[in-house]
Amino acid sequence: RCKGCRNYLTVPPGQPCSYCYQVNKPKKKANRLLGHVHDYANRLANNNNYAAPYGQPPAYAGYYAPQVYGPGYYNPRPPPLSPPQAYGYGYNNQYNQQAHERKRAVLCGVTYKGHPKTLTASVTNVKSMHQLLLKLGFPNASIRILTEEQSEPTRTPTRHNILMALEWLTKGSRSGDSLVFYYAGHGSHVADVNGDERDGLDEAICPVDYRVSGKILDDELHDILVAPLPHGVTLHSVMDTCFSGTLLDLPFLCRINVEGFYRWEDQIPSHHVSPNGGKAICISACDDHQNSADTSAFTGNAIGALTYSFCNAVESANVLTYGDLLEKMRKLVREAQQRHGVNAPFASKTSQEPQLSCTTKFEIYSERFIL
Repeated sequence: RCKGCRNYLTVPPGQPCSYCYQVNKPKKKANRLLGHVHDYANRLANNNNYAAPYGQPPAYAGYYAPQVYGPGYYNPRPPPLSPPQAYGYGYNNQYNQQAHERKRAVLCGVTYKGHPKTLTASVTNVKSMHQLLLKLGFPNASIRILTEEQSEPTRTPTRHNILMALEWLTKGSRSGDSLVFYYAGHGSHVADVNGDERDGLDEAICPVDYRVSGKILDDELHDILVAPLPHGVTLHSVMDTCFSGTLLDLPFLCRINVEGFYRWEDQIPSHHVSPNGGKAICISACDDHQNSADTSAFTGNAIGALTYSFCNAVESANVLTYGDLLEKMRKLVREAQQRHGVNAPFASKTSQEPQLSCTTKFEIYSERFIL
């Protein structure tokens, strides 16, 4: 123990106490003992830091190997891992951030080649969104595309690659940044285990390797996309998938009828917001109980009904409010359903009605839509 403050010593003999800064000179026997402890601790820390992935000290049953700070000093209480590191997808050389871009996007399209329910339009959907973002001023270098057509292994839409790309999207965000996450692929339901879903089901997206690596739940999407957003940063998420009404676990869902009247509906506990004050808006293909699908009703070739209606609505108007956007999208989808009849693949009783959810309530016919 320290002779000054009586706390247990965390430094070698002859160094100032980390609590009261008194220099302790223990007896020779204690000196030898503390010296051995100090040498062992530093040797263990160095070995573990080099062996651990991404340079992080590993944890074993709640114990963190001490990090070395200067000659002979180590921190007995290392800080907890940040949320992105907790996923195990730290920055690597591929995603090292260069010059800061104010507009950034991740576009993910999964076709599931060889799967019984292949989605052939996913790549077309991604290309449509890519062209739209370029027209809206997004630099091509700041748009990350993940599809099965990509030759680079890190750009295929696996669970690992998607989460790493989403980490890149939000990391280092500053006030005034505009972020976009687009997903086209299968959606799914999973039993809710933390009690934050009214219907007892979590929504999820299905990476190409979901059978091996698992799906990505709405809780995970919220934690990696919404929670880190700093004040002044806006994230738009466009989700062209089934069961996607609350896919980001945002607290407010806009309910709108065919006449255009709307109300905000509370969805989940209020703690599901960005603690740093960032704003997230999700434009999804359908409600949580509805299906979405690709259709040839618009162009003659298969394309996502949400993707086409979204791109068409944005490109057709110089000034567009969120209410205008939602109404235009729903009108296009309804017209396509009527042309194809009630037996159209995407026109069942549970077929899609595009939805809007957000971290805050706002006047949808007054606030301008800007990416």
